[in-house]
Amino acid sequence: MSPSAGLLEDVVVIDLSRVLAGPYCTMMLGDLGAEVIKIEEPSKGDDTRGWGPPFTSAGESAYFLAANRNKRSLTLDLKNPQGLTLLRRLIASGDVLVDNFRAGTLEGWGLDYDSLQQLRPGLVVCSITGYGQTGPYRERPGYDFMVQAMGGFMSVTGPEEGEPYRAGIAMADLAAGMFAASAILAALYARRTTGEGQRIDISLLDSQVALMSYVASNYLVSGELPQRYGNGHPNIVPYQSFRASDAFFAFAAGNDGQWRKFCQAVDRPAWADDPRFTTNGDRVRHRQALVPLLSELFATRPARDWMDLCQSIGIPAAPINTVEQVFQDPQVQARGLRTSARHPTSGEVPLVGSPLCIPTSPVQIRRPPPHLGEHTDEVLSGRLGCTSEAIAAWRQAGVI
Repeated sequence: MSPSAGLLEDVVVIDLSRVLAGPYCTMMLGDLGAEVIKIEEPSKGDDTRGWGPPFTSAGESAYFLAANRNKRSLTLDLKNPQGLTLLRRLIASGDVLVDNFRAGTLEGWGLDYDSLQQLRPGLVVCSITGYGQTGPYRERPGYDFMVQAMGGFMSVTGPEEGEPYRAGIAMADLAAGMFAASAILAALYARRTTGEGQRIDISLLDSQVALMSYVASNYLVSGELPQRYGNGHPNIVPYQSFRASDAFFAFAAGNDGQWRKFCQAVDRPAWADDPRFTTNGDRVRHRQALVPLLSELFATRPARDWMDLCQSIGIPAAPINTVEQVFQDPQVQARGLRTSARHPTSGEVPLVGSPLCIPTSPVQIRRPPPHLGEHTDEVLSGRLGCTSEAIAAWRQAGVI
């Protein structure tokens, strides 16, 4: 592997996905060095190309830019028999196939798992759907908002008194994309020794339920329905936001030692010895008594003072940043989480950097998010050996 190559050099991903879960998965693979060929409808491409504003000066959707770097775009009409023929040829040259069509779509095109294995033995096939390939909901369309609602997340998110809230990001979509990428990497690793492909079935609902983690475990163990605590925590107190004299900030005393240290620092040693607050279990049971005491204390000084105090004694505390402040943060800057890529029409476009920090094989942005069909001729001629005359005829017929 050359120094500039990624860890997935020589892995070819045929990407039939659109919107967010699938594209986020394939972008992660592309960031790691895989060659990702994104297949889009000739007339409009990925739906998110039109999801805005904001758009760049050249009309590129910020939403599309967020999940489609390190890919080449090829347009194919998959409702056209010739388009399906070209897709089959591409699959035969690939290592991974990712789609997020409704369950049964690939099978309807004659691309069931067994047929795909005949086309390309050892192919890793990953399908991402709303509810999975099995079960009574398998044919339903999947939307992040619906899955956050059905998967229990909204029941534990929001103020104690008030309506349930969704997350401010498409959490189920993004989690499904990350779980899909993990499963694909495991399948590729296994293929090195077995030579066999894998059929991967990732659903947004499964991903959301899995993300419930310790909250779901609390219910399974106790039988008690989890409650909403606003920015509080069901198992740790104090662990929430508080209003200082000028702004909200996040504060946590994650264990009894931190709690005692904090009480000493703010000249409230009696709190540490109060039987209601001595252990974390005590504090959880008596949160309604403790939180008002802390709220009254924190309201006496600016948030910066409290955060500086906490930092000096090793207690977690943090500002509640706006997105603008996030990218001004020196730690975020030092970690390269704001980056950019040179786009052919939009110039230098800003992008969120990859969290995959691998110093020995750094992630690279090798390609900016592509124009619709930007690489159609390049892929068809270079990968499939198609002639310029054939490509022109297909374009004229609307196949590409």
